[in-house]
Order: sequence, then C-alpha cells, then structure tokens
Amino acid sequence: MSRARLIEDLKAAGNSGDIADGLKLIADYAGAANYLLARWDVYSEGSLEFAVSANWPLDMVRTLGSVLVRAQFKITEIERCTSAMLPSFLDCPQAITMPPHLSRQLCVVPFDVGPARMVLMLCFVDGMIFSQSRLHDVAQVCAYHLASFQKDIFGVEVLQDLTDRELECLSWIAEGKTSDEISLIIGISRNTVNNYITSIMKKTSTKTRSEAIAHAVRNNLI
Repeated sequence: MSRARLIEDLKAAGNSGDIADGLKLIADYAGAANYLLARWDVYSEGSLEFAVSANWPLDMVRTLGSVLVRAQFKITEIERCTSAMLPSFLDCPQAITMPPHLSRQLCVVPFDVGPARMVLMLCFVDGMIFSQSRLHDVAQVCAYHLASFQKDIFGVEVLQDLTDRELECLSWIAEGKTSDEISLIIGISRNTVNNYITSIMKKTSTKTRSEAIAHAVRNNLI
C-alpha cells in the first residue's frame, strides 16, 4: 500500500467513526502484526484507562500497556519534545510471555494529538524485515487519523480553552514564580492561584508545572 492510498483509506475510516479501522490500516502499512495505542498521561495502576485501542488480547493490553506507559514516565520533558514523532524500540521484559511467533522488540512511536500525549506500540512477526521509512510515516498518519476523534480520546473538558487569568498565571509560572509570588503580582489569594494551576493542568492533561509550561510553549500559548 502506498502512503497516498493509506491517506485516502484513513479518510474513509475517519468517516466511519471507528478509531480501530484506521489503526489497523496503519499497522498493516507498517507491516506490524499487533498494535496498542495508549495515552501515557492517564495511566494509573490497575486501570486500563490509558488504552485507547488495541488488537491485543486483554491481558496483553494490561501488561504491555503498563510497561509502555511507565517507560514514558521516565523520559524528561525535553526528551519527549525531541523524540516526538520518532520511532524507537523497547525490549519486552523477560518476565512477560510473548506469543512465540512475535518479536520481543516492540516499536514505540510517540506523538501528540491536541493536548494529549499518545504512544503507539507496534509488534512484528519475529524475523520480519520492516521499512524504516514507513515507521517514520506512522506518527504523522496516526496524528492525522486521530484528529477526527479528539473528543473520544480525551473528552470535552480537556479541549476547553484556557481563560485569560489562567494564561496569566501560566506566564508567571514560566518566569519561575511561585504561587505566593504570583498572588502578590496579580492581587489574588494563593489558594486562587493554585486553583487556576490545577485547572490548567486538567485542561492540558499535564501533571506538573514544567509539563504545563512545555505544553504551552509547544502550542504557542505563551
């Protein structure tokens, strides 16, 4: 399948309203036997909330998904920015039993869709020779496909715009100011500042102030 044909087929998959249709096309284009699409920013122990779509058995989704998302948590914000859209390989932990016909090397492709950090994991048949150029296409075509499903992926509340006051607080955070300093600068209480910061992190799907700043810079908010 050519890249141009893949794009055309993804348009049809987007119109069908099924994320999995397009992901199966992308996995086939890359030559992968299995795929797992996850949001690293919503992983919690014992939950499958992070998994968006997969054609793995459920127990494999839980096990490999937790390995995948935990690995992403170890990456710094700068590394996340520089590695976005670039495929890399992760060795499956020896403690995990993989089907015998599959390679233990897992291809990991990180990318952003709106405010969400996404990770696509691909698994190939053992010994298969895959195309590096097609792997580099994967992040772009995934982002293209998932743009049609933003509300399904991270909900209406995450897509809300930041208010002027939230942007003001975020700008001061980027300047290295503490909550106490921001409260003095803009004339509101420390608790109100912290409430704004909590709201910012919820809307941007970030967990720390540094991640919120990086998100704002990436999206030209500050």
